[in-house]
Amino acid sequence: MAPAAAAPPDVAPAAAAPPSAARPPAAPTPAVFDQRSAASLLVEALPYIRRFSGKVIVVKYGGNALGGTGSEDQALASFAEDVVLVRSVGMLPVVVHGGGPQIGDMLRRLGKEAEFRGGLRVTDADTLDVARMVLVGKVNRDIVSAVNVHGALAVGLSGEDANLITASARSAELGYVGDVVEVDPTILERLLAQGLIPVVATIGADAGGQAYNINADTVAGALAEALSAEKLVYLTDVEGLRADPADPGSLVRRASAADLEAMVRAGSASGGMVPKVEACARALRGGVRRAHILDGRVPHALLVELFTDGGVGTMVEP
Repeated sequence: MAPAAAAPPDVAPAAAAPPSAARPPAAPTPAVFDQRSAASLLVEALPYIRRFSGKVIVVKYGGNALGGTGSEDQALASFAEDVVLVRSVGMLPVVVHGGGPQIGDMLRRLGKEAEFRGGLRVTDADTLDVARMVLVGKVNRDIVSAVNVHGALAVGLSGEDANLITASARSAELGYVGDVVEVDPTILERLLAQGLIPVVATIGADAGGQAYNINADTVAGALAEALSAEKLVYLTDVEGLRADPADPGSLVRRASAADLEAMVRAGSASGGMVPKVEACARALRGGVRRAHILDGRVPHALLVELFTDGGVGTMVEP
């Protein structure tokens, strides 16, 4: 390094800085520990990233987590970040979404009274039109837009596109409520091969083109089975599967497909948890490696479950 030049004769030398100003203060000790914790998390995630790279992950994002303002917008933005990160480390996410609360809100705004039987919405022709408009035209577009903030990655579609989901009526009394008859995953496989993230609205159609509204939990399980997915993940509004539905402290951390079926028979799984549990059990018996039921209200629950040893929520194995 060259020696410092001498000050000109007519300029007084600068006063020496006091010792306290000689260097910036050291960073507080807690920041060092935070950095170490962050590094530990990254190292912990590495084997999971390697293991799941190139594997399909079907994620069902519940309609209760979606909405228009405030924290709901933040929840959707956080979910979009998680999905993009999962894709960026080599995994192949497929997003399936519901929209029951949004359909209910629109029906009320239109002055139409909703009717439920056995927990399912009776769907006449007018209600079906509203469901298609909300699911395909609103909720699907919101998720696609949130993901695409981070890059041109998400593609929205419904089960009607490219014969993805062939459906049939569940019962005459429910109207246009459908069951999955067959899944043709060709369009999803092509999108995944191009590095894109499919976002699927759960409207299917029969061979004659008649549309049906299908339970999103059921569709997620059927798509995971058809794609031979590594994981099927349900993001819902509870922390996981409970042995006692009324006791938050009875969270079941690990279970088998047989355990789930027993819980349905015993009544431990009830209400909106039943289609999730049934879809998990069927998907696992159909070749899906793992299923997870997580609290989607917790920020980044998906990442914690996929990339850490402890995880959150309930993990189900065959």
